[in-house]
Amino acid sequence: MSKFTHIDDKGRVRMVDVTAKQPTVRVAVAGGAVIMKPETLKLIGHQKVKKGNVLETARIAGIMAAKKTSELIPMCHPLSLTHVQVDFEPDETNQCIEIEASVRTIDQTGVEMEALTAVSVAALTIYDMCKSYDRGMTISDIRLLEKSGGKSGTYKRQPD
Repeated sequence: MSKFTHIDDKGRVRMVDVTAKQPTVRVAVAGGAVIMKPETLKLIGHQKVKKGNVLETARIAGIMAAKKTSELIPMCHPLSLTHVQVDFEPDETNQCIEIEASVRTIDQTGVEMEALTAVSVAALTIYDMCKSYDRGMTISDIRLLEKSGGKSGTYKRQPD
């Protein structure tokens, strides 16, 4: 028997069978940041970016991305998400916008990839909408912050 969950005994890639698992409430929270010039952060904060409202567009993009994760990441199960929330916290001290996504479902497998995908696409959307002002922006620190539900239980990232 293969030791890899996504590879069968013959070395073929497969989706993990979760049929026997009981559906439970699954929650995952992910975070990340887009680091930018102070001037770019001010443009976003004052809604002066010529492409429109950056954070609301990125929020919509993040939510849409969470819903489409199984179409982007091979072997991810399509899930019926019951809640997706994407929030932003501008940080003038560190010249960045912190992003946090929370995803919830009642299902047989977790939503970590959906939360991480929401943060990633929200960050990419911020970059896309502001690149004409600041091509040097950096997307950084995309990470799982916490998750709960399922056999493996609760995980909470320890502060760095």
